[in-house]
Amino acid sequence: MPELPEIETIRRSLVHLITGKKIQQVTVRLARIIQKIPPEVFTHRLQGLSIESIGRRGKYLLIHIPPYTLVSHLRMEGKYRMVKTGEPWKKHDHVEFRFTDGTALRYNDVRQFGTMDLVPQGDYSTIKGLATLGPEPIDEQFNGALLQERLERSRNTTIKSALLRQDRVAGLGNIYVDESLFRSGIHPERPVHTLQQEEYDRLASACKEVLLEGIAAGGASVRTYSSPESRGSFQLQIQVYGKKGEPCPRCHHPIERIVIGGRGTHFCPICQPACTERDQLSVKRTKRSPS
Repeated sequence: MPELPEIETIRRSLVHLITGKKIQQVTVRLARIIQKIPPEVFTHRLQGLSIESIGRRGKYLLIHIPPYTLVSHLRMEGKYRMVKTGEPWKKHDHVEFRFTDGTALRYNDVRQFGTMDLVPQGDYSTIKGLATLGPEPIDEQFNGALLQERLERSRNTTIKSALLRQDRVAGLGNIYVDESLFRSGIHPERPVHTLQQEEYDRLASACKEVLLEGIAAGGASVRTYSSPESRGSFQLQIQVYGKKGEPCPRCHHPIERIVIGGRGTHFCPICQPACTERDQLSVKRTKRSPS
């Protein structure tokens, strides 16, 4: 699933590609992508309107088309690309926004998990996942104290699982959580309540650094991700994610892989010390009664 750096890269591409363009026609070929309103209402409301700006919140794209905002979540494999009007549709193209200048924006989604909501501009109250998002790690005010405060309700949860909760911290996914935990030297199975303030400070800084580096690299194209203009290169900078058995870039011990909360998790057992016996008991209690 595209994470914050990938969505921010897509946002920046769309700013360049479609800002100011007027929508001539919208075509929907897969109705379930459009949420809460019939596809014909969706297409009718957008016809004749112009793209004002493109925003982002967590993993959501916010395409402002006054008096509406189109909220797009790409889920696993959704992607956008620009085409010329009349260009043949690809197999998994599901939505097209045709502009008056002879270009069109196509939404393609092999897994068909992506969603589009059309809401009054700036009103996200009806989109549960967006309305409850936590703070963004790349914000200036994000620090260890804020991270500790946000994770307090997940105190018995493993730090890996807690960081993946979008209502705790927005935008982090599997790749960037593994990389952040490695940089901060924190084992992914540590229960949240065992972390000290100094560790929260390190982790908050690591999250911010990793995400900003990911944005600068245009995201990580480890599977099918690409922006409307290019593929990312952060996969060339990844240190532990997806590198099971390869030497740790710090100590050269083989990277290990475990599963936490159903998610493949990569770490170095030397640079990220294992849980203490007390921590392990907390994890066992958490699995029986998750917070």
